[in-house]
Amino acid sequence: MPAPFLLLLGAGGHDGAPYRESVLARIAAAHSVVLVDAAVPDWAARYLAGHIEADLTDAHDVAAAVKTFTADRDVCGVMTYMEHHVVTSAALAQQLGLPGSSPQAMAACRDKGVTRRLLDRHQVPSARALEADDAVQAVAHADTIGYPVVVKPRAMAGSAGVVRADTASEVRAAYERASHETVLGLDQYGPAGVLVEEWLDGPEISVETAVLGSGEARILAVTRKLPAPAGTTQEYGHVVAASDPLLTDAALARVIQGAVDALGLTCAVLCVEVMLTASGPRIVEVNGRLGGDLLPLLVQHALGIDLAQVAAALATGVPPQLEPTAGGAAAIRFAYPETSGVLERIAFPPGLHALPFVERAVISQEAGTRVSAPPHATLSDRLAHWVVTGESEATCRELLDEVASHLDISIATPAHAASCTR
Repeated sequence: MPAPFLLLLGAGGHDGAPYRESVLARIAAAHSVVLVDAAVPDWAARYLAGHIEADLTDAHDVAAAVKTFTADRDVCGVMTYMEHHVVTSAALAQQLGLPGSSPQAMAACRDKGVTRRLLDRHQVPSARALEADDAVQAVAHADTIGYPVVVKPRAMAGSAGVVRADTASEVRAAYERASHETVLGLDQYGPAGVLVEEWLDGPEISVETAVLGSGEARILAVTRKLPAPAGTTQEYGHVVAASDPLLTDAALARVIQGAVDALGLTCAVLCVEVMLTASGPRIVEVNGRLGGDLLPLLVQHALGIDLAQVAAALATGVPPQLEPTAGGAAAIRFAYPETSGVLERIAFPPGLHALPFVERAVISQEAGTRVSAPPHATLSDRLAHWVVTGESEATCRELLDEVASHLDISIATPAHAASCTR
């Protein structure tokens, strides 16, 4: 008998290989993966056992296509590593009687407004948040909450449209940006709307968490975010270390478990964003899928825990391997343009890839591309990224800086740079 298939919703698009391929490769190493998507990206084909053609923006089309496929084939699980499809994936798993959190729980993750209301109802430390229907109401909410505030879309990801605002005029501008900015086509999924939130002060982390059942959340890794320039909310990099003291921090564990319970999550690998404030850890967002930005790769190098395979195991009802098998550190850094303009040249030095601590170094843009610097930069303005491994967090931070010092970038600034915005 052939092995049952694991259905994967979405691969990540034809340009998704730099951030998605390593996750898909790990899932395919343990399962026969059938992709549910409109088309198969060239880079993904080698990892797949089959393809179900469906329009992922249409839940009914997806359900019908999967029903036809499963009429004469065995399926052992349904999963996704993409923010877009967490609700549809959960609904399919429920319809097929397969493991997974409820669609309602995943919808609560997708909608940051619902997340905030549930956290507040269950008294889980978070941020005060109010939904705004227009810029006037956004200013009124900011006045009520107190400045500074964060203005953000209800259902985006990758920091798209997330802006700190310190004045009423900044709130109005931030509202317009949050109302229109999108990333990776996420505007086709999830609710529209804008939130005005309390500003949480402190270092931000993400907590890679496995939910093994009702009331069973387990912290697998803690990701420290690299500092970003003032005025931007974009991610500039991450560090994961096996020796991080927060892995066994009781206060953090209580907040994570509280958030999982409040949202009703029972089976998933989550990326939970947390702010370490002076009053304790407070939830920023709960992402109902694997972390992006190659976080699973960092965790695998640092701790030996394969988050992609953990997620696949949970989706198929198999006990996952959660114990660390490594004791090091790994980190990633992203290069953004320092000025807006046209990219003339970008290159890593010859021989960089041969260095033992460089896991990868990837150029994201081609010469001739127009790019925007912070605070207008988005994910699409990333110029390059590189991953390093080392024995400690401090070592990895030094190695990231070493690589950055050798990255050759030239940007032609237009005569009127102030107008070069998005």
